[in-house]
Amino acid sequence: MTNLRYKWTPFLMYGQKLEFKKNATVYRQGEQGNGFYYLDRGGLKIILLSANGHERTIDYVPTGGLSGEHGAFKGPYVTSAITTSPSVLYFFSDEALSNVCKDHPQAAVLFTNSQIYKVRLLAEIIAFQDCPVEQQMAHYLIRLYTIHENENVPIDQASFARYIDTSRITVNKILQKWRQQGLIELSSRGAIRIADVEKIREIAYKTGELEGMSLWK
Repeated sequence: MTNLRYKWTPFLMYGQKLEFKKNATVYRQGEQGNGFYYLDRGGLKIILLSANGHERTIDYVPTGGLSGEHGAFKGPYVTSAITTSPSVLYFFSDEALSNVCKDHPQAAVLFTNSQIYKVRLLAEIIAFQDCPVEQQMAHYLIRLYTIHENENVPIDQASFARYIDTSRITVNKILQKWRQQGLIELSSRGAIRIADVEKIREIAYKTGELEGMSLWK
């Protein structure tokens, strides 16, 4: 499903171009939707508010990716989206989506595949919730590496802690262990570079059951 990136680009003429400042809320979890978004420039993180009130950063949308598909045709947004930098997005209302699919029938398949991908993503996140912290962190790194096609992953220790609902001390301890093992590199600004993708993948999917349902192999 990662090959969906940029596939919606030919249809941008149907969308409404919007500009957002950094840390702007694009849509909120629980709100009734009236469309979805395409990220043209900038960055977008996806936040999930759990039943106990904890916020988790569960995903980072790459440029050329869709977000908020669950808000199409009056569906509720199941997550929130916040910009991580000044960003340009295209908004596709329900009417715009209908027009795209009418003029370009293949767009309906692309949109449906993107919806399926997001449902599977949430299912995988839930499956990892009860795994050890180190395994959850490895899974998150592999997911970001695969989406962005880059060993330098867009995540910091604070985001790791929010994603797994643990302390930054625990996250830092694991990162330092991986650094000593040569699995990752840490910059002075806290950025993470995966030095050994296969070893991190082994940590993430060390059980047959999880490896079989992974989107990120």
